[in-house]
Amino acid sequence: MNDAASREATLQAYQTLVAEFLSQLTGVRNLSSRTVKAYEGDLEQFGLWCKREGINPLSVSHRQLRGYLAELTRAQYSERTVNRRLSALRSFFAWLVREGKSTEDVAAAISSPKISKSLPHVMSDGQVRRLLATCEGSQPKDIRDRAILELMYASGARISEVSNLDVGDIDFSSGQVRLFGKGSKERIVPLYPAALSALSKYLENVRPLYVAKRKTPGDQGFFLSTRGRRMSAAALRTVFETRVSEAGLDPSLTPHAMRHTFATVLLDGGADLRSVQELLGHENLATTQIYTHVSVERLKGIARQAHPRGEG
Repeated sequence: MNDAASREATLQAYQTLVAEFLSQLTGVRNLSSRTVKAYEGDLEQFGLWCKREGINPLSVSHRQLRGYLAELTRAQYSERTVNRRLSALRSFFAWLVREGKSTEDVAAAISSPKISKSLPHVMSDGQVRRLLATCEGSQPKDIRDRAILELMYASGARISEVSNLDVGDIDFSSGQVRLFGKGSKERIVPLYPAALSALSKYLENVRPLYVAKRKTPGDQGFFLSTRGRRMSAAALRTVFETRVSEAGLDPSLTPHAMRHTFATVLLDGGADLRSVQELLGHENLATTQIYTHVSVERLKGIARQAHPRGEG
């Protein structure tokens, strides 16, 4: 076998194992399709780099792997992207060892680049009001979109959780919603009256119109497209981005900003960190703690504006 054919065979062997690994992420670890897609892209890029460099991706050395990461840095990839690529490789090589397909975990000893701390993008009360005001019309889409935004602001739900929401997941009598987070972990979040009102109005007056437009029987998805299909996370993002644009807000705002805002508002209102952790569905308290810094910064800003010598 010549060198070119050998490299191609090696890459194919790597791709076969990557496919098996990705299947395990979906079937066993129950990761979202978006997360699995990110793993797939990162591992594919590493395979292509190995092919270009004439390196066997299944027997790469620590030095070669560090060289790959250094090249990403020189190419001005962000620290977050480099970290994500390394994380994918760590998971893959650790899986190879667990499955007995390799005897050495070459990525385990490589430290992650330090990411400069940046605070989450939080919306002000005025910005949220402007966003909700774009849905004050009486058209079905306005009523639906208002319900989507009110739910996000009231619950701190991830966009994937909003997409996965079923009709039976909202308990109007108890004023709460059942959300399924990462790993299908269930949590219950109380909803404020305005959100329940918006959700009820959509459920009673708009959702039946969309159900009637189905050409085939559908599932019990709560939020439906105009064709009667469950709205995907991508479709929900489009709704959010459209409303952000209509409100004249920063176009870099993402649906996750509503989740950040939800957490910060709770802390500003006196909620304890453990309670916020439960409501967000964070596995580790450390993930929630960043919002304490956001909350302090917000309070500093309010103090500067409110105090007569705050601007001095």
